[in-house]
Amino acid sequence: SSEWRLIHFLEHPLPPFSKTIERALTFGFYRSRREKEEQTISLEEVRQLVSTAGAEVVGELFFELREIHPATLIGHGKAEEIRDQVRSLGVDIVVVDEDLSPTQNRNLEDIFATKVVDRTGIILDIFASRARSREGKIQVELAQLKYLLPRLSGHGREFSRLGGGIGTRGPGETQLEADQRKVRDKISVLTDDLLGIRAHRQLHRRKREGVPLPTVSLVGYTNAGKSTLMNCLTGAGVPVEDKLFVTLDPTVRRLKLPSGREILLADTVGFVRKLPHELIEAFQATFEEALSSDLLLHVIDMVRPHGAGRIQIVEKVFKELGMDEKPVIRVFNKVDKDSGFFPEGVDRFPDDLVISALRGDGREELLKKIDQKLAESFRQIMLMIPHASGSELSLLYATSRILEREDRREGVLLQAEVSEKYFNKFQKFRTSRGK
Repeated sequence: SSEWRLIHFLEHPLPPFSKTIERALTFGFYRSRREKEEQTISLEEVRQLVSTAGAEVVGELFFELREIHPATLIGHGKAEEIRDQVRSLGVDIVVVDEDLSPTQNRNLEDIFATKVVDRTGIILDIFASRARSREGKIQVELAQLKYLLPRLSGHGREFSRLGGGIGTRGPGETQLEADQRKVRDKISVLTDDLLGIRAHRQLHRRKREGVPLPTVSLVGYTNAGKSTLMNCLTGAGVPVEDKLFVTLDPTVRRLKLPSGREILLADTVGFVRKLPHELIEAFQATFEEALSSDLLLHVIDMVRPHGAGRIQIVEKVFKELGMDEKPVIRVFNKVDKDSGFFPEGVDRFPDDLVISALRGDGREELLKKIDQKLAESFRQIMLMIPHASGSELSLLYATSRILEREDRREGVLLQAEVSEKYFNKFQKFRTSRGK
């Protein structure tokens, strides 16, 4: 039932036992024929994750597994089969497309005689190398410690020594218990730090809401081109690479729409299959911009295969985060790499757009569509704003669409489209006087 295959897609395959870069073997499995295609896609994604982490995949194994084994996940016979391939390929690391228990991780490392990392471990490693801001680094460290804590017990004898020194003699606290306590203490400190950073972020958000600009968030699967689109629309200079999770720290920039209305455009961390729950919790703050957004731009890679599955994963996360009721524009990106056909198995909706964020194709159409979508939540009113209320007039121009203006002796008469969200702020200036 095994489907063993060596990977031949490397442009410059490493010679056997080269230590210039880690050589990785990946493996995954499916429980039934029905889930085989989904697990195949997942294993392909693990290959990308390993590459993003800086290793070379030299082989992968995919097989049917009818029963999960508590001690080794895959059973001793299958583990020995993989061990033989590890030896023949000179593999440095084995990456499993599942989450392993501490016991399973330790047992597989003993059998393979090499390092074993599960899906969560490889994603955490990538996040650790990508985080740039203080908040991002704290979030990653917090997720890593929560992942590490239950695994400390899996180290057996090396963590069973008694602590030394005055006050620790006798039965006392074992080294394992001391290590666990240190990790819990560190988790507590980092959690407090993160709460402080989030409070600071909330303060900045409240200040922004004092000058309320509509917020539009870029969301979607990792490596769909969100950062490239951010740069295309705003010139933000967000780092762009053909790798997963390049952007972790949220970026927010101002953007002027064709109507003259200004918005805030936010870039967010990308989604991925089987995103570890440690990261969902730790990176809650990165989704705060999306949660408070007036509009979501769901960026979709129209070139990569299995696009329908990726769309479903993102929409599932929308629902879990309570964003499924928000207005959405689906933006199908990377038309420059494609002949223009729509992804197989994906229904096309009237608001869908096809663009090239790299070349800028469809940029103006997208800006108009954002304008149009935001206008659906706007109401037309006539306002008379006194000359002394210059700050309110500036606020109106920043948040609304001005249709007509007439400067009069007593003030400025305007016909404007005002967002339902901020309608009450201008109620006191409402008038029925025309020209």
